[in-house]
Amino acid sequence: MSYEKIVTHNDFDGLVSAAICARALGVGKILFAGPMTILRSQITITEKDVVCDLPYPLQCGLWFDHHEGNLQELEYRKIDPRSIQGRFGLKLSCSRVVFEYFSEKMELPPHFSQAADEADMIDGFTYSSVEDWRRETPGKIIDQTLKGHFPSAEEQTSHLRNLVRELRDRPIGEVSQLDFVQRRLKQYREEEGRMLKVIRDCSYFIDQDEKREVIVIDLTSYQRRPLLIKNLALLVHPDAKGVLEVYNLTERGVKSNNLGFSMSLSINGNRQDKKKNIGEIMRTLNIGDGHPGAAAGQVRCKSKQEMLKKKKEVLNQMFKLWSSQV
Repeated sequence: MSYEKIVTHNDFDGLVSAAICARALGVGKILFAGPMTILRSQITITEKDVVCDLPYPLQCGLWFDHHEGNLQELEYRKIDPRSIQGRFGLKLSCSRVVFEYFSEKMELPPHFSQAADEADMIDGFTYSSVEDWRRETPGKIIDQTLKGHFPSAEEQTSHLRNLVRELRDRPIGEVSQLDFVQRRLKQYREEEGRMLKVIRDCSYFIDQDEKREVIVIDLTSYQRRPLLIKNLALLVHPDAKGVLEVYNLTERGVKSNNLGFSMSLSINGNRQDKKKNIGEIMRTLNIGDGHPGAAAGQVRCKSKQEMLKKKKEVLNQMFKLWSSQV
């Protein structure tokens, strides 16, 4: 069967997944989306489309994913994942699922193996130390080019498409040294210092967290959510086991009272606390989803007063669930 387009997550894992699919299936059209875009059916997906690293849509031709929460959603809807064309696997990355699927069907170019290895490390955040995390690799270079500010959505999409095309045809080491990648890398590094200042100004530990395990980065005082990478907080608090970012959602470009939460295990958390499951915390509170190492959620609030109250309540509830995972 011929496929018309690939719909993939707009992160590094999504790029590598799309690159492998594009090469294996000969598909050139790529669309990028976040999970909520799929859950809200904001783009048209048909049985001629391939979906990677995103929730299962109402229909598609092939579906590849690795998120435990998306598997639970299928079970809730009484859909057997084995009945869906493609593959689901509880792997460190969707790229690994896609790589293994097509490797069983054809001989893939050898450069995809290294790309999948890097996706495992980046998406699973399975580094052995802060030093290991900060050590430059081709995958990390490319991933950092996704983290900086883009002047427009069109420029961001253009950058993502260029990366998929290059990752499809070249080894990841070559892609990381291309001029357009290096320009974006330089821009990101200039922005990283500003991100660290925001984190230092806005991070704290809640009162119940006597062991200082979860760094809270509270961005609700900002009119617009600052662009930052929450794991940079590990440079400020290297012994923490988790990082939790809380911010106001925007609606049509305007700050709302609704809250967003984004949480991940730190390097120490991934290494030491195998029983921690961030996705399960979000699902238990019924505010979002994710996988064991990282997840996100949203809480609706009608007023600023309710927002402040719910922020405190949810932070306390999340830490209580965190503490119960032993």
